[in-house]
Amino acid sequence: MPTIVVDVMPKPEILDPQGKAVSSALPRIGIEGFAQVRQGKRFELTVEGEVTDEVLAAARKAAETLLSNPVIEDVVSVAVEDV
Repeated sequence: MPTIVVDVMPKPEILDPQGKAVSSALPRIGIEGFAQVRQGKRFELTVEGEVTDEVLAAARKAAETLLSNPVIEDVVSVAVEDV
């Protein structure tokens, strides 16, 4: 069955305490070279049948109205995952 992947990230102007915690922890475990970490969300929507334009439009609507909080998050992508 096809899967549609929705990626959601905090808007750039929104503080990301989880990303900041990860960014601070990386050097402590010996991983260097990353200036910033932002943490987002990934949703996988399994589709019954074929992924049509209508199904993608429904996934985009779900992403914008239910899967993300448009006040503080951006929907970064809605795409069919290659299996």
